[in-house]
Amino acid sequence: MNIKITPRKLSGEAAAITSKSAAHRALICAFLCEQKPEIKIDNMSSDIEATVSCLSAMRIKNAPLIDCRDCGATFRLLLPLAAHLCNSAQFTGEGRLPERPISALLDALKANGAVFSSDKLPFTVSGELKSGEFVLPGNVSSQFISGLLLALPLLDGDSVIRLTSPLESEGYVDMTVDMLKKFGVEITRNGNNYEVKGGQKYVSPGEIIIEKDWSNAAFFLAADAIGGQIKISGLDMNSTQGDKEIVSILNRFKVCGELSGIEIDVSQISDLVPILAVTGAFAKGETVLYNAARLRLKESDRLSSVSEMLQAFGAKVEEKSDSLIITGGELKGGIIEGKNDHRIVMAAAVCGSFCEGETVIKGAQAVEKSYPQFFEDLKKLGGCVQVCSEFDEIGENTV
Repeated sequence: MNIKITPRKLSGEAAAITSKSAAHRALICAFLCEQKPEIKIDNMSSDIEATVSCLSAMRIKNAPLIDCRDCGATFRLLLPLAAHLCNSAQFTGEGRLPERPISALLDALKANGAVFSSDKLPFTVSGELKSGEFVLPGNVSSQFISGLLLALPLLDGDSVIRLTSPLESEGYVDMTVDMLKKFGVEITRNGNNYEVKGGQKYVSPGEIIIEKDWSNAAFFLAADAIGGQIKISGLDMNSTQGDKEIVSILNRFKVCGELSGIEIDVSQISDLVPILAVTGAFAKGETVLYNAARLRLKESDRLSSVSEMLQAFGAKVEEKSDSLIITGGELKGGIIEGKNDHRIVMAAAVCGSFCEGETVIKGAQAVEKSYPQFFEDLKKLGGCVQVCSEFDEIGENTV
C-alpha cells in the first residue's frame, strides 16, 4: 500500500494506544497461570497477534510449530519458555527475523541444557532447560534478558543472569520485572546480575489493564513540537517505559519557542530514533543521535533507513557506524521507501505533514506491526492522507 501525504496543520487530541511491549509480557504471564486473568487490550496489532498465536501453539508439548512471523519480541520472549515447557518445539519466522541476532541467547540456553537443530531460524529446540548461570551481553537485546526472566522462575533450582556489558533499553527489562511482580513472581537485581528463585508460581491478579504506549505516542508528541497543536491522552508518566523520555527530549529541543539541534544518547531509547531524527531535521543547527549501533539489527537497518528517508526529504544527514548527524533545513516532499519498517513509515508520515510539497510513502502497510490505526489517527488530527496506486506520481490524482 502506498500512502500520499499532503502537508496540513495537525491539531486536536488522540488517545494513546495499548503498549504492545506490555501486552506481550502480560499475555505470556497469563498463559503461565493456572487460573487465567482477564487481559484488557484496547488495540491489537500484528505483533500482539503473533504472540497470541504462538502461545496457543505452545499448549502442545511435542513439536508444536511456533511461527513468530517477523516479531522479534515474540521470538525472544518465548524461546526460553519453549525450551522449558515443550519436549521439542519448532520455531520459524519471516522478514528479517531469521537474520536478527540470537546467538548470545542460544549460547546461554545451550550452556544450561537446551539443544538446537540450527543456530538460525528455522530450528527445533529440545533438551531439558536447567537452572544455573546464564551469561549474556547487555548491549545486544534486552529481550534476551526478559525472555529468561519469564522462564527461569519455573525451573526447579535458583538461577542468575550475569550481564557482561552495560544493559541497554533497560526500561524494557524493568517492565518485565514489574509485570512479573503483578503475577506474584519476584526477581532480585544485584548490580549487573538478576537473581531468580526457582520453583515460583504465576498467580492470576484477576485483571490486567494494559498501559498505553509511549513509543508510538512519540510520533504525535514530536509532531506537536514540530509545529502542531496535539494532545495525547492516556499516557502514564510513572510508567517503566524508557520511551517516556520523549517528553524531556522534546523540551530540550525547544529554545525560545523554536527547535534547536541537540545531542542525544539513544542507547536506552532506540525505538525513538526515527522520530527524533525527523525532529532534528526541523531544528536549527545540528542534531546528533549516538550510541545507536543496535538500530542496524531492527526490522530494517534503521540507521541507513532513517538516513535515506531524510535525504529523500532533502535533509543533510551524515551516517556513521553508530550515529546520525542531522543538519536542519528546508524539507520538501519526496518518495519514501517504507523498508517494511513501521517506525520508518510513521516517521515519514509526520515529516511529510510539515514539509513543502506532497510525499508518497511506499509499503505504508508496515504500520500494522504496531499501530494499525496510525493513519486514521493522523487523519483525525487533520492530516491529509490518501491511498494511491503503485503507478501514481507525486502531484497526480489519487485513487
